[in-house]
Amino acid sequence: MPPGGENDARAFYGDALGIAEIAKPPHLAQRGGCWFEDGTVRIHLGVDPDFRPARKAHPALMVSDLAALVARLEASGHRPMPDQPLERFDRLYVDDPFGNRIELMQPRSGF
Repeated sequence: MPPGGENDARAFYGDALGIAEIAKPPHLAQRGGCWFEDGTVRIHLGVDPDFRPARKAHPALMVSDLAALVARLEASGHRPMPDQPLERFDRLYVDDPFGNRIELMQPRSGF
């Protein structure tokens, strides 16, 4: 993420996606950035002065209620973007506040 983006990261990853922020180790906290973790999900955002968003490469996050998450994202000003279907999953993309592409996936019933 670009320098100074911590509050935007907290609003998106913490509030909109619902992933809890955890404290970075002290020796890393001085570099800035944010860490978010929930169970096996770990998203660590570092600061890069020459930041360029990841538009193609992206993490995919499995979610349990995609419709509720879409409503929360839209309410917070983030526009989910559908993509081509993927067997056994409902899915879409959303950009984080810095333009990084994030895929959100929910298994379809019966799989």
